[in-house]
Amino acid sequence: MKYWRLIVGILLAVILLMPLSVQAASSSSVTRSILNEAGGEDFSGKNLIRAEFTSVTLRNANFTNADLRGAVFNGVTLEGANLHGVDLSSSLVYISQFKNVDLTDAILSDANMLRSSFVNVDVTGADFTNALLDTQQTRRLCVKASGTNSKTGVDTRESLGC
Repeated sequence: MKYWRLIVGILLAVILLMPLSVQAASSSSVTRSILNEAGGEDFSGKNLIRAEFTSVTLRNANFTNADLRGAVFNGVTLEGANLHGVDLSSSLVYISQFKNVDLTDAILSDANMLRSSFVNVDVTGADFTNALLDTQQTRRLCVKASGTNSKTGVDTRESLGC
């Protein structure tokens, strides 16, 4: 019984003195709740450095020339999206699907894109220098890869290791 008070006292001290973890609302975090249900979001030309997109479907979204350096796409489906000229360097694109997406002239250098899939994606002029992709996806992209990135001067096929 005398240990009971000691244990309860320690537990109360720990609970009261330890700060609770708080998840702050962030303008750079994009979830289903703030997206247009109809699709077609327009992020073109926006500064979205280190933005987070989690478990969302982005149909016909326009990211043309958006700055997405260091962004996180986790469990995202991009269908019919326009990512022409986007800068996704040093980003994390994990378990995401790219279907009928325009990645022309995009910069994806140093991006981690493991476990993501690319179906009918146009990568003309895209720069994948030091990007991490699954071998099967790299082979799929190499089939139609061509061109040179207008900003970095890097050949698409060379950056993919085709």
